[in-house]
Amino acid sequence: MSLGQRIRVSRQALGLSLRDLESKIDNRVSAQAISKYERDESMPSSGVLIALAGALGVSEDYLVSDTEIVLESVDFRKKSFTGAKEKNQVEAKVLDFLGRYLTVEDILGLPTVNWDMPREAPWPILNDLAEVEQAALYLRLYWKIGKYPIPNLVELLEDQGIKILAIPLSDNIDGLTAKVSRNNGKSRLSVIVVNRNQWGERQRFTIAHELGHMVLEVGSRVDEEKASHRFAGAFLMPAETLRAEIGKFRKSMGWSELFELKRLFGVSVQALTYRCTEIGIFNKSLFQYLFDEFKRRGWRTFPYKEPYAIEKVEEPTRFQRLCYRALVENLISEAKTAELLGLTVHELVQRMDIPPNSEETSKNLK
Repeated sequence: MSLGQRIRVSRQALGLSLRDLESKIDNRVSAQAISKYERDESMPSSGVLIALAGALGVSEDYLVSDTEIVLESVDFRKKSFTGAKEKNQVEAKVLDFLGRYLTVEDILGLPTVNWDMPREAPWPILNDLAEVEQAALYLRLYWKIGKYPIPNLVELLEDQGIKILAIPLSDNIDGLTAKVSRNNGKSRLSVIVVNRNQWGERQRFTIAHELGHMVLEVGSRVDEEKASHRFAGAFLMPAETLRAEIGKFRKSMGWSELFELKRLFGVSVQALTYRCTEIGIFNKSLFQYLFDEFKRRGWRTFPYKEPYAIEKVEEPTRFQRLCYRALVENLISEAKTAELLGLTVHELVQRMDIPPNSEETSKNLK
């Protein structure tokens, strides 16, 4: 990205208008001048550049960096209309996050990891949703995770080279996938963005759903959203494993058993009920009874929180680990680490559990 693009991305990531940014830099230059910077029609002076970096919460080095990343495609999963401003803000946050992620990888001399997509993928889904089951099974086999419940989905996908970003989104957006090219297409990255405001089990299902969009090639006879939904269920709750836990056919289901299964698979009881119905474990009568109960108890309405919801969501950790590693290896300063992580230096020190007044400990990290 150029200097102008980085200013625009950083501004949009904060949800600021041009006039908002003008105000935040104490009217040193006008909104029209900032607009020209963003279009690369003029260059800010060093003093204005410092002011812009401070207002945007980034360093001058970040703004003038020559690392080139470009969003090639963004695919939103939204429940209703999402305005252009919100889309731009989300896209800006993705670019900002990846810019920081790639910076720390470069500092550590690590190659940019492209995700480990099987050679056979994307799998064609041409006729019906049953073909999705095989695709989910193939991916599990390729990643050598067997047929057992996945304890940490975010960690699994990050290990396979898919970057995960959890940010607060509006209720209109569940998640999205993005493809990003770097250095004129020499490397390409895949990103899944999930709504941090959702409960843990909803986040897990959304991430698996987005993974479905990445590995399936859906034909015109099949609904793409339904196919990705089926993939998420099959990937998180393999049919063979469910039948081993529950049985091949059930006419009734107790609450205690249902919530134990929720805990085991890390999904909502509603997703679990859908899954058991689509593979024939639950009949339509049991499905209807359970969903009538879900509705009566308020779990079918916003914010969709069920009992025993996963409060501690799965956080992407690789980026943070790399930042801490670069700090401890004396490759970057505390200030740079805090900037990359979007923290103040004080918050960074607290997060690393360093006594604030311990001079000796602080010296070891500089």
